[in-house]
Amino acid sequence: MRSDASLATSSVFEANRARGAVRFDVHARDGVTRRGVLHESGSLRVRFPSPEGEGLSGVFVNTAGGVAGGDRFDIEISAANATRLTLTTAAAEKVYRAPGAAAQLNIALKVAAGAHLGWLPQETILFDRARVHRRFDIELDDAASLLLCEIVVFGRTAMGERMEQGEFVDRWRLRRGSRLVFAETIRLDGNIGAKLARSAVAKAGAAIGTALIVPGDEALVERIREASDSFAGEVGISAWNGFAMARFCAQDAAHLRTDMMAVLARTGMAQPRLWLN
Repeated sequence: MRSDASLATSSVFEANRARGAVRFDVHARDGVTRRGVLHESGSLRVRFPSPEGEGLSGVFVNTAGGVAGGDRFDIEISAANATRLTLTTAAAEKVYRAPGAAAQLNIALKVAAGAHLGWLPQETILFDRARVHRRFDIELDDAASLLLCEIVVFGRTAMGERMEQGEFVDRWRLRRGSRLVFAETIRLDGNIGAKLARSAVAKAGAAIGTALIVPGDEALVERIREASDSFAGEVGISAWNGFAMARFCAQDAAHLRTDMMAVLARTGMAQPRLWLN
């Protein structure tokens, strides 16, 4: 049984958990994408730099300075017909040690006919003993396009740190034309460091990534494979159900990002300016 002091400390910790939410839509006006209604709450913000041609870019900012156990962040975005929206983050997101409940990250994306959405945040870095549950719910019209890229780094390898223990649950659901075309849940928990060290898992790699490309076909797969000689890490690419997916694994975030950018260059889709700095 925990002491009164321990219970009091736990209650204070839970009461000080960060909450943040962003919800907005975009629409096309005279061929140019414009922001619609925006709702922000808690420590999550989104900023829109100067317009880039006919499209619109958004940058998420977490004023809490990172994510800790028990935090919750919700993002909901709707792109109307014929819009072009690219989203990224101002910096890599850091997920810190969680003594209690896991952090919750929930992302819902809806893309209408003729619209394109690019979801390209900078890396998510998991510190040792971090616990985080992430969920993507994506709804695409049959005539919509999507580029969704995520990089997860297990420890700050540049600082000589690695994630040994913790929990990472990543749930993705993609519906296209109301049909479920992709469903996946990844769960890593317990001694994550030992699991990543296995040859069949990550061969001691500390960074993994996924690029989801809609629409995607075998022709796109072949274009990406043409760049395989330049990859610094392991990259696998395949296409089915009208979309393509690239999987990445590398020794560190820098090598994985280089491989990711090489793949994105083959898609012909624009990359955020923050990625190029």
